[in-house]
Amino acid sequence: MTNTATHRYKETFKLENGKEINDLTIAYQTYGQLNAEKDNVIWVCHALTANSDVLDWWKGLFGQNDLFNPEEHFIVCANVLGSHYGTTSPLSINPATGQPYYLSFPEFTIRDIVAAHRILTDHLGIGKIKVLMGGSLGGQQSLEWAITENDRIENLVLIATNAIHSPWGIAFNESQRLAITADRTFYAQQPEGGLKGLKAARSIALLSYRTYDAYTATQLESVNDKTDNFRASSYQNYQGEKLCKRFNAYSYWYLTKAMDSHNVGRGRRSVNDALLEVKANTLVIGIENDILFPLSEQEFLAKSIPDAEFQPLKSAYGHDGFLIETNVLTKMIGTFLKEHADKKIIKLHKTA
Repeated sequence: MTNTATHRYKETFKLENGKEINDLTIAYQTYGQLNAEKDNVIWVCHALTANSDVLDWWKGLFGQNDLFNPEEHFIVCANVLGSHYGTTSPLSINPATGQPYYLSFPEFTIRDIVAAHRILTDHLGIGKIKVLMGGSLGGQQSLEWAITENDRIENLVLIATNAIHSPWGIAFNESQRLAITADRTFYAQQPEGGLKGLKAARSIALLSYRTYDAYTATQLESVNDKTDNFRASSYQNYQGEKLCKRFNAYSYWYLTKAMDSHNVGRGRRSVNDALLEVKANTLVIGIENDILFPLSEQEFLAKSIPDAEFQPLKSAYGHDGFLIETNVLTKMIGTFLKEHADKKIIKLHKTA
C-alpha cells in the first residue's frame, strides 16, 4: 500500500536560528503498513534534489523484490524542509504577506530538517525506527537524528556522508550559489527566477558527483577531428536543463546552505563527543573514489561512533555510486542487518 500525503503542523515551527515558520507543511510518502508491534519502520532521508518517492529514485534497494520491500516493511520518506516537492519552501506562500517567500524564506539547518522529520514521526505514531538511512545530505540528516534521538533508532546506515561538511564541500556549494546569483533573474521574485544560474550550478555539482574516469568512460570522443560540440559539453548542458525542468533555484540555494551548516559538534562539547552519543547499530559505507565526501570522512565516522562497522564500496561513478550501486549496497546492508538481528535473538534467548 502506497500513501502520498502531507502533514500540516498547527503549531509554530521554531528554527535553530530563532526564526519561525507558521503553517509548516511536510510532504511524505509511505509504503506498506506499520505492523502491530510497530517495529518494521524503515525511514529514508533523501539527498539534495530528490523527493519522497524513494521507490522511484532508489530502485534496486527499495521495491517489491528488493531488500526493502513494502510487503515486509513500513517504508517512510519525507520531503525535506525547503525542497521543491511539497514541503514548505521558498516558493510557498508566506501567511504573513500572502505572497511566496522567495529570498525572505528563513535560512535553516540540517537540524531543522530533522526537527520536521521528528514532527512527522510523532504524527504517524512511530516510536522506534528499525532502520534509519540516507546518503550524502540524507546521511547528514540520519546522523544528526541518531544523535538527537539516540533511543529511537535501532539501526543506522550512513552512506557517502560526514560529521561536518568540509571546506571543500562548502567551496563547491558556494561556487554553485555564485553561479545562481550571477543570474539577475534570481532576484526577480518569480518561480522561474535564477534558472540559467541553476543550470550552471548543476554543471559545477556534476563535477563533484562523478570522476575523471567516469567522464572518460562515457563522454570520450570517438573521432579525432572535433574542435567544438564535444560530448562532455552536451552532457553538462543536458543535465543542467534536466534539473531546471524539475527544480527551482531558490530551493537549491537554501538547501546547499543547509548542507554547509552540518556540524554535529555545534552546541555540543565536541564532534567526537557528539558521535559517542549514537546508540544505534551503525554501518558506515564510503565510496573509494568519492571526491565530494572522501573516504576519510566515513572512516572517521566509523572510528568515532561506538561499535560502528565500516565498508568501502568500489564504484566507477564516484559520489553518485550511492544511488547506482544498489546490488552491492543490498549485500552490505542486508548482511549487516541480518547479523544484528541474529545477535538480538541470541541476546533475548540468553535473558529468557
